[in-house]
Amino acid sequence: MNCQLAPDNILYGNGLYRLLYDAAGTLLPCWLAYLAAGLVIIFILVNGVLLGAAVITWTERRLLGRFQNRVGPNRWGPFGLLQPIADLFKLLTKEDLTPAGADRIVFALVPIAMVAPLILMTAVIPFAQNTALASLNVGVLYLLAISSVTTIAIFMAGWSSNNRYAMFGAARAVAVLISYEVPVVLSLLGVVMVAGSMSLGQVVEAQALPFLLVQPLAFFVFLAGMSAELNRTPFDVAEAESEIIAGYHTEYSGIKFALIQAAEFGGVVVVSAIVATLFLGGWSGPLSEYLGWLWFLLKTGVVVFLFIWIRATYPRLRIDQIMAFSWKFLLPLSLINLLAVSLEVFFLRGETGQLTATDLGIMTGINLVLAVAAIAFFGNLIRRRVKFETRRPAQNVVPGVSTIEVS
Repeated sequence: MNCQLAPDNILYGNGLYRLLYDAAGTLLPCWLAYLAAGLVIIFILVNGVLLGAAVITWTERRLLGRFQNRVGPNRWGPFGLLQPIADLFKLLTKEDLTPAGADRIVFALVPIAMVAPLILMTAVIPFAQNTALASLNVGVLYLLAISSVTTIAIFMAGWSSNNRYAMFGAARAVAVLISYEVPVVLSLLGVVMVAGSMSLGQVVEAQALPFLLVQPLAFFVFLAGMSAELNRTPFDVAEAESEIIAGYHTEYSGIKFALIQAAEFGGVVVVSAIVATLFLGGWSGPLSEYLGWLWFLLKTGVVVFLFIWIRATYPRLRIDQIMAFSWKFLLPLSLINLLAVSLEVFFLRGETGQLTATDLGIMTGINLVLAVAAIAFFGNLIRRRVKFETRRPAQNVVPGVSTIEVS
């Protein structure tokens, strides 16, 4: 049989899918070839996300060991490379427990609801030119919508566990996620305005200069906001062991716990890929026609390393500091960036409606100065508003009364 995809098909722009579809079409009916090619792509996506989570687990533990003067995993395999596999087998053999009084259906659906958004987001990320499974003209909006599902999954985990610690952890996580969604969305509005499209492929093609330089404030806000949404240090109050044990997934064990952890570590890879696409030029680079995928992986790896570096450097913030950081620091920065980009696009965009490399260079000079000034001003402002606890001995020591004063 000779099966051909119609040009108006949403999968027509995916070269890999067309290759699989044409190959399967020589042996199978067209409708079955269409299904088989889709299943193969889904298989690749699911295993890619899970494999990426395993790799980032090993990488993060090794790098954190080096940052903190430790060795890290070093027993299973050379350099501990088989440690993620050993952890997986250990969790597979552990008993899968469900608390008494828990909502069993919702409790069991949480790991699926945590992993599914990562796979759905990966489907629209272009690893090279014309390689996204679905090239959506609303790709940025799609990513924002799908990533919000994680908020529901976390609340489901805390509510269904019938555990107050899990519920407190879920409430904290939901409060942080909702708060940081606002500056993250505003930061991406500037990217869409400069690119003139919400398609991820067209955003990459619009980056004659990386948007990291053109919109440094948007990059800073997006990176900080996504660190909070991924429950990464210093924003991981949802899992503050000294206060609420393990947070929303306290009651999860066995393979369910493994999937939740895979979603958290896999989220770092997916978000790093999104950052590479929106701010670092995606697949663009020398010989991008042939090595676009390599440039994309290198840029994604740099962002992953940055996330790990931040985790190894900063201590955990208090919940009030985290909320103040969002509403009093990131939100004003995102609004300033949006106002500046709106004015720049209005005055610089020509009759063709496109911004040239020269226009982007002018925006880079203006926005770099603006970013330094805004971060310094609001950073100093929030530092004065968020007070830290200082401890000093009291002047009059009374037996049975604490000698610590808080100012």
